[in-house]
Amino acid sequence: MVLQALLVISVIAFFPLFKTFYDSFYEFGLRPDIEKKFVGFRNYVDLFHDDRFLAALKTTIVFTVVSVALETLFGLLIAIVVNQPFKFRGAVRAAMLIPWAIPTAISSQMWKWMFNDQGGIMTKLLETLRIVEPGFPILGSPDTALWAIIAVDVWKTTPFMALLILAGLQLIPEELYEAARIDGANLWQRFTKITLPMLSSTIAVALIFRTLDALRVFDVVFIMTRGSVGTETLAVYNRVLLMDRAFTGAWFGYGSALSVVIFLLISIFAIIYIKSLKLKLD
Repeated sequence: MVLQALLVISVIAFFPLFKTFYDSFYEFGLRPDIEKKFVGFRNYVDLFHDDRFLAALKTTIVFTVVSVALETLFGLLIAIVVNQPFKFRGAVRAAMLIPWAIPTAISSQMWKWMFNDQGGIMTKLLETLRIVEPGFPILGSPDTALWAIIAVDVWKTTPFMALLILAGLQLIPEELYEAARIDGANLWQRFTKITLPMLSSTIAVALIFRTLDALRVFDVVFIMTRGSVGTETLAVYNRVLLMDRAFTGAWFGYGSALSVVIFLLISIFAIIYIKSLKLKLD
């Protein structure tokens, strides 16, 4: 009964993945004069001797860890608030999804204008608060560009985390809280002994989905800074290899090796989440 589904998954997912692994051991390009040849692990060795790759790897990990941590924290807080009964709760739940519903290309461009050093509203606000000097190029400085991008990503994706966590909160029986209150448990004890343990699987799934996206982040970085001033991520660098250099040299095998590294990085994060949060996959 599942044979047809397995065949579809094999064609759509497993074959491209296998092809990427296979291509990573070869050196080839789009130019007809470049002969495809087997190079073994040389692409991987060259990759970890590439300063630009190492910088992109560091940027990607920093972006992922900081953004996912903040989105999970804020998402949990928002989910707890909107799970409480209050007037216009439905409207608040709908409104909180607006940032997530806006296409990333549009929201990134919007925030790029807001961080403009000549009149952006966020720049003016930070100037008023004396956080930056007047006319300071937030997206043009290595000290602030990545943090501005992280702030935009947190603003946009926190509603997604809140929505997933809210779904988990609604599955917790109210009787557990009633019994805990009768036994004298305070708010913090109910949160740590009931809410968090019951939400562990939901949070693990949310973390895996969000981390997978964060490690592959491309659009918000490319639109806001084009990967300049220390904001280039692995996905942006891979785009340079497979698009900008596609017709100039044998970069496809090198780019495939980079894609494999991104895949392995995602797998490592997923395993850490599953083991640390004891997520059951059966």
